[in-house]
Amino acid sequence: MASRPSRPALPETMPSFREDFEELFAEHSPKLLRVLQRLSGEPELAADVLQGAFVRLYRRGSLPDHPEAWLISVAMNLVRNEKSTQSRRLRLLAPAAATEAAAPPPSLDEASASLAARRQVRAALERLDDRDRMLLTLRAEGYRYRDLALALDLNQASVGTLLARARRAFIAAYGKAGDAPR
Repeated sequence: MASRPSRPALPETMPSFREDFEELFAEHSPKLLRVLQRLSGEPELAADVLQGAFVRLYRRGSLPDHPEAWLISVAMNLVRNEKSTQSRRLRLLAPAAATEAAAPPPSLDEASASLAARRQVRAALERLDDRDRMLLTLRAEGYRYRDLALALDLNQASVGTLLARARRAFIAAYGKAGDAPR
């Protein structure tokens, strides 16, 4: 009888990978989730994308040289893909939505003012190009220049200049410089 060729070990049977993976997840998932929530504006989408990025890493079976940067890149691509899909759906549904009655404007209490400010920030971020939006969001979450350079495939020496340009673009997109959050 011919013997079957042995299959490579699955990630769950490789203790060092699994332990490293669990440690990476515990250490980086909360911060990456906050970044994804800021980028997408949708907590459910952010959680799905985070899970998708970690599933892809787990299926890979080994950690890349820079796992945090790898996760950021994969997650950003997943968000971008989902936003493109949503945009296509909205374009297809736009004629039907135009016939529906407009909702009354929200009252100007404290909660709606806060919501309006968040919407204005999100709208300004949406007007930026992908790199600027990602740079500002990742930096706001505390990622270092080195992390930004690795995740976005940039020269570390240019991150400061690119961040300054991204901030100026955000201020221009947001409106008056005095109104823009710092």
